Amino acid sequence: MTDMIKNSHGISDTPEEREFELRAHIGSIWSGGRLFIGMYTFLLASLVFSYFYLRSSNNGLLWRPDHVTAPTAYGWAIYSLTLLAVLMAIFGQSRLRKGGVFEWQTAIWVGVAAALLALFLQIYEFTAVPFYPGSSGYASTFIGYSVINILTIFIVAYWLETTVARSLRMNKELGGVNSQLSMHPSAQSFRANVASMTYFLGFVALASTLLFAMFYLL
Repeated sequence: MTDMIKNSHGISDTPEEREFELRAHIGSIWSGGRLFIGMYTFLLASLVFSYFYLRSSNNGLLWRPDHVTAPTAYGWAIYSLTLLAVLMAIFGQSRLRKGGVFEWQTAIWVGVAAALLALFLQIYEFTAVPFYPGSSGYASTFIGYSVINILTIFIVAYWLETTVARSLRMNKELGGVNSQLSMHPSAQSFRANVASMTYFLGFVALASTLLFAMFYLL
């Protein structure tokens, strides 16, 4: 009865329970990142289905009149900058695993700048497209692709920036040098977030390559 009274206000804060909660927290970050990829895949799959369905049916020869296409120069620039942001995240994670916290932070800041520039160009491209949104099947799907890509690049930039900002705060919160590499629960959670972010960005690189080829090269 005494134990029940003591535990009536919550679970006892023992080292074993804290360790279990930490493992559960890190596992939820791992699972959440991969579930996010699955959810995003369904969004992109709807776009890919629309593209190939309208292209194969080509009703009234209105899929792509006069072989109109979006500005290829913008496409290459946006794709290259997005790929640069992803490569910086991958390179940064490899340096972080070797103890290079400063190198990781530098690489992530470069990735943030590349993503923001890509976001600006993707929005500005709307002023340069040589067609109206509903003028053809290609035009309609391209506008849908552009909106999705704006959302994608924004997520990339936001995740990169918030992660590196969290890294900078940890030095003040935990003290010491390279506190991001310690075994403190906050540091372990931070490294799990970095791994999840990098994994998602790898998916973004693959999806961006496919969509770039569909709308600018095919």
